[in-house]
Amino acid sequence: MKFAENNRISHRQLYRQMILTFLAPFLVCLPGKNGIQGMNGFWGIVLAVSVLILYVFILLRVTSGYSDMVRFLGSFWGRIAGVFFLVYIIFTAVYILKILEQIIPRWLLMGIPSGWISFLVIVVCSIGTEKGIQRRGRMAEISGGLLLAGVLLMMVLCLGQIRVDYLQEMAEAERISGAAVVQGGYLFLCGFSGVGLLPFIMRDVVRPGSVGKTIIGAILTVGGILAGVLVLLPAVFGWNRLLTEEYPILPLLAGAALPGNILARFDVLWMGFLLYGLLFALGSLFYYGHQVVEKCHLGTAKYWMAALVFGLSLLEVSGIAVRTFYRNYLETIFVPGLLFIQVLLLFCGRKRKTRKTTIVALAVFILALNGCAGIEPEKRMYPLALGAEWSEDGWTLIYGMPELPGAEGQEKEESQNSVLSIKGNDFDEIEKIYNRSQEKYLDMGHLQVLILKNQLVQSEHWKELLAYLEKEPLIGENVYVFRSEYPEQIMKWNKNGSSTGEYLLGILENRIPEQEKNGVTLRQVYQQHYENNTLPDIPEITLQDEEIQVCLE
Repeated sequence: MKFAENNRISHRQLYRQMILTFLAPFLVCLPGKNGIQGMNGFWGIVLAVSVLILYVFILLRVTSGYSDMVRFLGSFWGRIAGVFFLVYIIFTAVYILKILEQIIPRWLLMGIPSGWISFLVIVVCSIGTEKGIQRRGRMAEISGGLLLAGVLLMMVLCLGQIRVDYLQEMAEAERISGAAVVQGGYLFLCGFSGVGLLPFIMRDVVRPGSVGKTIIGAILTVGGILAGVLVLLPAVFGWNRLLTEEYPILPLLAGAALPGNILARFDVLWMGFLLYGLLFALGSLFYYGHQVVEKCHLGTAKYWMAALVFGLSLLEVSGIAVRTFYRNYLETIFVPGLLFIQVLLLFCGRKRKTRKTTIVALAVFILALNGCAGIEPEKRMYPLALGAEWSEDGWTLIYGMPELPGAEGQEKEESQNSVLSIKGNDFDEIEKIYNRSQEKYLDMGHLQVLILKNQLVQSEHWKELLAYLEKEPLIGENVYVFRSEYPEQIMKWNKNGSSTGEYLLGILENRIPEQEKNGVTLRQVYQQHYENNTLPDIPEITLQDEEIQVCLE
């Protein structure tokens, strides 16, 4: 999706926003003194990017919880989570502001007091940040590609400054160790921890269910560029000088020029690219601050947040370096706290009590540290199919499970599908009924098929079901969706030991390419719901002569 629609941003606009937000701060801050450097840093980035790619899938699972943390975590803990994110946003904004106070007078405009620089930057970056995401999307659409092209051109120009003896010097002086690689990787993860704010705007992105590739693409782009820069820096400066430079990326182009001596002071333009990236990152922080305040019910942040950032930037604490303080904050407070909050959101479900959620999350941490796998597989119930019906009396959810011995290939004379039907006024009541009547934990992570009653599809209540499914983190979006006049009879159907879920999945997938059927997935349902508030044409299932018939035409 290239272009925005319906007051949302496209995947390309999100990608370019991530490039603008992360690339310049990373290039300026991470390779500096005591930061990510050399081959230890290079392999640390490779390790960290691998972890981040896996983390993206978890991040998408907790997106629904960010839409209203008070609703998910309760009034008190939801606001505490909001304050936690706001502290990160404010500290990061102050840190970037301090960097700008050092860069602008030295490299661009000399003689300007730091206080005036902070004031002007705050005014430029904070005004209008509360007025919607499409404005930022259009800005990224225009300038994101230019910044990326400028950085890549910078790297190409640096190739002419590389000295092989400098690389040999690095190889002789640097000792690659596992601890140093992990340390560099963790520092990179801390820098990228701001990606944990993305779910606050995920509902403003077109097709949010398929946005994972876009986020991963941005991570690979930023990580790949930074890894390349880590090789360029010692090759241009030498290892010993690199260890003393606080912001080595800034003078990198001082000796570079375009062929034919065109734009000999390209380093000035390069500084303009970096400055723009830092300003965009600061504006992004203010924008996310407004989102956090709104979705955590903290009032309004139109003026006080910018004023607080400006006030903190004027403070000078003797003996405490801003860079050291900020890194320690990320490593020891924000990253562990972010993971803890996301575990809460991942396991809390819909409208569950905060106390119970906290206990579950703490138990997960304890069990993980002790090498335990949590609830044993034999103590879980694994529905492969889920039926949903609605009437004036409320909702009915029908869970269909195969007989486990039969599904596992063990010998058994008879194999019967187990079907559990629960009625309730809403989904909360159904969950409560299940929890007090069933001995096994309900694990929806293996769901393959969703069957909706025709009456539900023809009404407007299917939107309530989609809202419920979105808040269930274990249900994947590759689940196939069908409709039927008699979902419960379909769920109870059994033939040769195959469950309904396995059988319907086989109809769609167990074919050669020329005979493959095109089913409708839950992701496609979400997509059309977000685009035009309707359902796609869902295949219908009928039962004729004790045989399941699926109409896919």
